[in-house]
Amino acid sequence: MQYVNLGHTGLKVSRICLGMMTYGSKKWRPWVLEESQGLPLIAKAMEAGINFFDTADIYSLGVSEEILGRAVKQSGRSREELVIATKLHGPMGSSPNQRGLSRKHIHHAIDNSLRRLNMDYVDLYQIHRFDSSTPIEETVDALNDLVHAGKVLYLGASSMAAWQFGQYLYTADRLGKNRFVSMQNHYNLIYREEEREMMPLCRQEGIAVIPWSPLARGFLAGNRNLRDKGETIRAKTDDFAHKLYYQETDFAVVEAITQIARARNVSNAQIALAWLLAQPGVTAPIIGASTMRHLEEAVAAVELSVSPEEIATLAKPYQPHPVLGFA
Repeated sequence: MQYVNLGHTGLKVSRICLGMMTYGSKKWRPWVLEESQGLPLIAKAMEAGINFFDTADIYSLGVSEEILGRAVKQSGRSREELVIATKLHGPMGSSPNQRGLSRKHIHHAIDNSLRRLNMDYVDLYQIHRFDSSTPIEETVDALNDLVHAGKVLYLGASSMAAWQFGQYLYTADRLGKNRFVSMQNHYNLIYREEEREMMPLCRQEGIAVIPWSPLARGFLAGNRNLRDKGETIRAKTDDFAHKLYYQETDFAVVEAITQIARARNVSNAQIALAWLLAQPGVTAPIIGASTMRHLEEAVAAVELSVSPEEIATLAKPYQPHPVLGFA
């Protein structure tokens, strides 16, 4: 496994981050793996050298955080060895104050996440989305308090417009507060709109880019179709993916991946991840692994390089998309 700095910080993270949305409760999403199925995969990830784990309070409504906390405890690894990231924003109850980025919700959300994780602090605390109903100054100040309280070491953000992210960075600088050090955005071979503004902004500001859905929620694996969406439970039931992908040109990109993968005798997933890892500014794609094979392929992709000619072939079929993934 390779390790790199998280943006301009001194924190070292593996070049692959294991996303925890896959592990939780089927009551939340039918394709989610229950704890007994997920724990062996998390343990295998640690054995493979992955030290970076990303979850969120909204994933299985807290169960994902609980599973990660138990996995860390069962691993016997010291807290210093691992980089734990979680997120807040989504609704965690019926009250209007149990969501968003207000000072009140941030205050409760971090304590609830730490309780579920059974940890004293998280390494990276991220806002899951932009909150237009809360002043940016309020959010920045409240998050800064968490750093000073020792509950959070670094701050990050997830999908939003580049101008919105720029406002958070500017506000933190203006107020002399801790600024975001990472951006978890929607970026893969069939959704590259982030290359227009967000990626250049992150490179300019030294912000780590940790893309979610690097395999387009499994679409780039090459086993999806327009008729019934695909073979797996997730392919058939992942309504969010159905809204994001499945354009005709998306399948053309997958075909380009498949041709290169066959020629190299590797999987589609390895080629798609190798392409992403080669993009300027990308720190660590967040992968979701529901089988040992998925995990092994992701780890192998770190050592796989794609040539300039292959990159050009992969880029050629792409067609612009509307903004996707901010909701």
